[in-house]
Amino acid sequence: MSQRGRLGSVMTGTFVVLMLLLAAICVWLGVWQLQRLAEKEALIAAVDQRLDAPPVEVPAVSQWASLDLDDLNFRPVSLSGAFRYNQTITVFTSLSNARGAASGPGYWVVTPFVLTDGGTVFVNRGFVPEALQEAAVTDPESDIVPVTITGLLRSGEKAGLMTPAPDTSNRVEWVRDPARLAEMIDPALAPIAPFYVDLPAGAPGELPQGGETVIEFPNSHLGYALTWFGFAIVAVVMLGFWLFRQRTSSRD
Repeated sequence: MSQRGRLGSVMTGTFVVLMLLLAAICVWLGVWQLQRLAEKEALIAAVDQRLDAPPVEVPAVSQWASLDLDDLNFRPVSLSGAFRYNQTITVFTSLSNARGAASGPGYWVVTPFVLTDGGTVFVNRGFVPEALQEAAVTDPESDIVPVTITGLLRSGEKAGLMTPAPDTSNRVEWVRDPARLAEMIDPALAPIAPFYVDLPAGAPGELPQGGETVIEFPNSHLGYALTWFGFAIVAVVMLGFWLFRQRTSSRD
């Protein structure tokens, strides 16, 4: 075999290996997406089951360091204690598909709730339109009245690379992250829970507008899996067509 022929054989073999490797990677990615689909469906089923469960007592301070927040996310809980309205923080949001009358640009009204047994939990009391932000953080209600409330336990949001720093002068935050929120309140309220609680809806037209918890889990894994499997099939078909052309050309 000539040097040119040997070079052609090497190039052909290399191309075949690369195409088969590409097909194998696509199949692996498709299988991985099917695994993610099963995990997502299990999560959705678990959350649906939690939402229908009766409220349980909010985890005590002694448990906070070891909590698995994924297992507790969206679980109904009850809390006994008192709000500290003068420590309220507003978190910017834009509410779409609202269940209540208010929507659009506005703020979540987040107030520390000091538990009877110790520790503080941030409670998202609901949504107010943008024009009511200042009124929300200057709530005249200052009496410490013991109450028992119920709501949905939520794992905190994490700030991204582009998340602005808090606007401390106007008491505005951009994410519902208990650790960041804790930096804007009286340090005497520590320890702060690593989660927050969303309140349910109140009377129609009542502000803050509770009951706006977004329970949504994007689930496109089946589509992704079919796409990757499709790429694998295309790679094999292209390889077969190319080999056929190569053989036909060699006969000519």
